Amino acid sequence: MPRKALIVGVGGVVGLAAAEHIAGLDGWRCVGVSRSACALPAGVEHLRADILDSADCERVFRAHPDVTHIVFAAVFEKPSIVSGWTDDEQISTNLRMLTTLLDAAAALAPALQHVTLLQGTKAYGVHLGPIRVPARETDPRTLTSNFYYEQEDWLRAKAAEKGWRWSVLRPQSVIGYARGNPMNMLMAIGVYAAVARELAIPFCFSGTPGCLQEVTDADLLAKAIVWAGTTEACDGEIFNITNGDAFVWSDLWPHLAEVLGVACGQPRSFSLEAAMRDKGPVWDRVVARHGLQPLGFAEAVGNWGFADFVFRYRQPQQASIMSTVKARRFGFGECVDTQEMFASWLKRLQAMRILPPAHG
Repeated sequence: MPRKALIVGVGGVVGLAAAEHIAGLDGWRCVGVSRSACALPAGVEHLRADILDSADCERVFRAHPDVTHIVFAAVFEKPSIVSGWTDDEQISTNLRMLTTLLDAAAALAPALQHVTLLQGTKAYGVHLGPIRVPARETDPRTLTSNFYYEQEDWLRAKAAEKGWRWSVLRPQSVIGYARGNPMNMLMAIGVYAAVARELAIPFCFSGTPGCLQEVTDADLLAKAIVWAGTTEACDGEIFNITNGDAFVWSDLWPHLAEVLGVACGQPRSFSLEAAMRDKGPVWDRVVARHGLQPLGFAEAVGNWGFADFVFRYRQPQQASIMSTVKARRFGFGECVDTQEMFASWLKRLQAMRILPPAHG
């Protein structure tokens, strides 16, 4: 049976990677939904829609009543991302985005079979303090409200009513590229290195040294999305998805510096959000000097505060490790070497003239 995926939030890192992967699969068609225009891979149809608007959502499904799979990768963030994670408006808005879209699907998409919901380590309370190591899908919820919980509970009930299958995937910080994404660690690292190189200062890790971390490659996550959406055993299940290895940022830093062509310095704890407030003109010089794509500083890195959070600036040495044993037991065995992944993505951005070349 032909499959048709609707990628909601296709302009983001996860949505773009999922669309690119699905568009290349035999027997699949792919439609991407986002509120604003965005460049998409060949074979992906794009629809602009505000998923808080029921009329817009109905228009999507009237055009595509044969959608079989929905990948919900859309998210609303407050301008102050980290503090916004416990904000009532942020929580209620993200819930309304899901409910408005799926209420329209329930009425107008009779072929719908499966919904994939994306979460992350906030499900384990990483934004509130130390979490269990490794975090497992069976760990209890935190007492503090979280839009992940509200969306998941609503989807459970709606899927039971409509006979849909569903799965939840929980990646760590997702590494990939999408223009204007507010939580893009890849661009934060690349732009920081380019600014340091332009100013002839060392590229120093700015967070808490020695903290064990994981990340998730966007392309690997895209494969997991298709796996969960097409494997009946995944119905009603939650899976942690990571690269499969762990690392310490300060140990990885010299390898990043080498790929980016910048002198690596010793770790120094400072806020990138504070340090980068006045560096827009420096980035503009980098763009002009190397003939890069005309990407403004604010668009290149949407939120430096998120980088401070990931690097654990002014936070205790808090490991963030999730067990991926469950996914492997259910049949998903993909893995990626994180050091090689960073090198590959950074070189890709250099080739696209989004980041400057390592030399020259």
